[in-house]
Amino acid sequence: MKKQIYILLMALTFSLLFSACTKEVDEYNKPAVYWYGKIVESISAGSIDKADDYYSSLQGEHIGSPLLPEATMILAIAHMHNEEYLLTEHFLNEYVRRYANANEREFAEFLKIKAKYKALPNPRRDQVLIQEAIKDAKTFKQNYPHSMYYSLVDTMLTNLYLADASLNEAIADLYVRLDKPKAAAYYRAIRPEPWIKWNEIERANTPWYREIFEGDGTSSWYAFMVPDTDSVVSRNTVKFDENKTK
Repeated sequence: MKKQIYILLMALTFSLLFSACTKEVDEYNKPAVYWYGKIVESISAGSIDKADDYYSSLQGEHIGSPLLPEATMILAIAHMHNEEYLLTEHFLNEYVRRYANANEREFAEFLKIKAKYKALPNPRRDQVLIQEAIKDAKTFKQNYPHSMYYSLVDTMLTNLYLADASLNEAIADLYVRLDKPKAAAYYRAIRPEPWIKWNEIERANTPWYREIFEGDGTSSWYAFMVPDTDSVVSRNTVKFDENKTK
């Protein structure tokens, strides 16, 4: 009896596996509108990974379909809403390279800047991304001076300048703690835009839940444990004689 039950369970397992595999294998050679519908359906259900798979099928089976441009833009926006900004940029690059006309390219370039901007919740963590976003925003303003998105890009660019300055100030504070005044002075002297009144800019407040681990941007949480001694990090530490400066 036990043997029969075991054989029955094994047969049922193989049957389920076979039916699942068959269902997966059957998902090919479909009309473009079928794959497009599956993309929209998957995004609506919150399954963006599935939508990416269906997009691959649409692109592979219907390379010239007029539904591809719209599907590409839909996935770019879906990944942005899902805070997957690298994938957003991937789909936007694909859209610009293959499908966009002049007006559509302008919108796609705007979204690329927005994706980089939204990818910077903490600007002190990614200096390269800040510089890339600044470069892209400046290029957009030059290429599209009459764009309806010009003011939005200009606002993002201003915030990016402030983020860059905040990062430079944080680096300068680090060099001060390492007893490297020349390096600190160099980073404090970087002011990318003369029209910004830098002496009126206040440092952004660090949320308490990050401040516990990262400090407030002016010092580290473990600073009280570090002895007040000369730095041993650099052999070029500059010494100042207070008697000579008086």
